[in-house]
Amino acid sequence: MNQCRFILIAIILLLVPGACNGNALSNQVFHADQVDQLMEDAMAKGLIAGGVVLVGTGKGIIFEKPYGRIAAVPDSRPMAADTVFDIASLTKVVATTPSILKLAEEGRLSLVDPVKKWIPEFSQREDLLIWHLLTHTSGLDDFSLSNSNPIQSALDGAASQKAKGLVGNRFRYADINFIILGEIVRRVSSLPLDQYAALNIFAPNDMRDTQFNPGKEQALRCSATLGGEHNLLLGEVQDSLARKLGGVAGHAGVFSTAADLGRFCMMILNRGESSGKTVLLPRTVEQMTAPYFARGGAVVRGLGWDIASPYSAPRGTGFSEGSFGHTGYSGTSLWLDPSSDVFVVLLTSRLDYRHTKELSRLRGNLSTIVAAQLSPQRPLADLLQALTVER
Repeated sequence: MNQCRFILIAIILLLVPGACNGNALSNQVFHADQVDQLMEDAMAKGLIAGGVVLVGTGKGIIFEKPYGRIAAVPDSRPMAADTVFDIASLTKVVATTPSILKLAEEGRLSLVDPVKKWIPEFSQREDLLIWHLLTHTSGLDDFSLSNSNPIQSALDGAASQKAKGLVGNRFRYADINFIILGEIVRRVSSLPLDQYAALNIFAPNDMRDTQFNPGKEQALRCSATLGGEHNLLLGEVQDSLARKLGGVAGHAGVFSTAADLGRFCMMILNRGESSGKTVLLPRTVEQMTAPYFARGGAVVRGLGWDIASPYSAPRGTGFSEGSFGHTGYSGTSLWLDPSSDVFVVLLTSRLDYRHTKELSRLRGNLSTIVAAQLSPQRPLADLLQALTVER
């Protein structure tokens, strides 16, 4: 009997691609028909003008394809794999969160520092800590900023707010949290967020097309966003608060490509390593993506990252409870699942801002399609265990 089990295990190790190296996904063929149909339907409905889908693992890209055009204008350019997108709130997890965690890694700040340590305007808020901003459990709400001194009006306005609900438990997604975090990066590092992120996150990860305030040459490769009634923006940040803040803000403002975001996702799945370089320490990635519970456990967030909340549509069905990601108002999203070593990047030229459920459905359906193909239904370890159980 033991000899038979040994033979069965040996057969599995030979037949399952990557079974011996712990990754059965890198050799798997990805069937794109369902993704093609999903994107074609979204364009036909007028939800998006086009987009780029990228799917990969910690070891490389499995699928990448552009669809449609950069705008709904008839003579607009076809979408390309290297089209640059305004990634909107993905800024929070691609630039601001890793910058804050990098500073913590270097011992220059602590996640349990009171915000007032770095922002004296919060001198009356003993209870507000940096991690509350990262998890949107600060009790702060968004508000408009002044044109004359937007960052100071942001700090003064936030500091003067009365806490709503129990700090650390009340979840309320608000851009002001990350506007403050962006300012903390500047005060701690003596560099503005765009420069700190470029030096410590983007460059070490070879994210050459990722930056705030793209120049003229890069703007020519940008997908369009809607800046108002029939007003197309190319290379100018869509978010009005980020525009007031000069295009560099903790909550929005980064422009990037699918390939660069793929490199970022691979770095996260590889626990901070990128092509032999350490961008973040493994413990930093683990801390960033560990669950923090709010609303009595009804909402689960990472530091910056979404895990299970009203904004978790890109998870779809099929990815694990430990998967995480984020969305962007411009029509962008990321979702990563360490347990199956899979990530999905969706970048679109969004047209319809009224039917938000339709965009959520697109994001969720894409992840569901990917998970059905690449997320193992039964881990190899479980199968081996079942085969070795004494009967």
